[in-house]
Amino acid sequence: MSERPPRVLVIAGSDSSGGAGIQADIKTITMLGGYAMTAITAVTAQNTRGVSAVEALSPEMVAAQIDACLNDIGVEAVKIGMLGSADVAEVVADRLEDLGAPIVFDPVMVATSGAALADEGTIEVFEWLMEVATLTTPNVPELAALGGPEAMANRGVAYLAKGGDADGPMIEDRLVRPGADDAVWSDARIVTKHTHGTGCTLSSAIATHLARGLPLEQAITEGRKFVREALKAAPGFGFGNGPLGHQAVR
Repeated sequence: MSERPPRVLVIAGSDSSGGAGIQADIKTITMLGGYAMTAITAVTAQNTRGVSAVEALSPEMVAAQIDACLNDIGVEAVKIGMLGSADVAEVVADRLEDLGAPIVFDPVMVATSGAALADEGTIEVFEWLMEVATLTTPNVPELAALGGPEAMANRGVAYLAKGGDADGPMIEDRLVRPGADDAVWSDARIVTKHTHGTGCTLSSAIATHLARGLPLEQAITEGRKFVREALKAAPGFGFGNGPLGHQAVR
């Protein structure tokens, strides 16, 4: 009998174009040998050019999806992405507070296209989610919206500051943890406009490796490798910021 795949629950929104959100999460987890489950928080109409419509699911429906997965199949890790509303964010934090499994929180606020995906009320609940999470993965604008490094230090949470949105030929990602030295990853920028779903992909990859039992730093290292290979394998779909090539990574 083959080894059972690590179980990863994704709580996030749906991307109709398949490049980000739940669709990117499922592809990533599957390609890395995990078993993906989902609690969909919102449905979006979007493509590589932008988001044209968003409809959030009710907190009760999101909670029911989470309960259905946890009470039957179980999990080794959870990834949180787009939440859609403050009420949904509160339900998610409440359900996961005492889970006892690694949780990776990608504080999605703005899509690659620039569309807002979280209002002020939802962002306020992020405080609770960051406390619950094993790791929070903000990009440059998200980190700024959360108050920057000083505010994150005051919260005493572990986070990966992603540098892909910063200028320059090199990309630096920095892991900051209370009571520990920073860990830094630096690589040459892969020049491409096909970056839709990079944050979703990275957070799901890290969650899958944590579900497999890897230490946090190693899970980040392996997750970054997967994203970089998927960027190189982007199929070039769409007229805007196209999707990654998840299926081409071996």
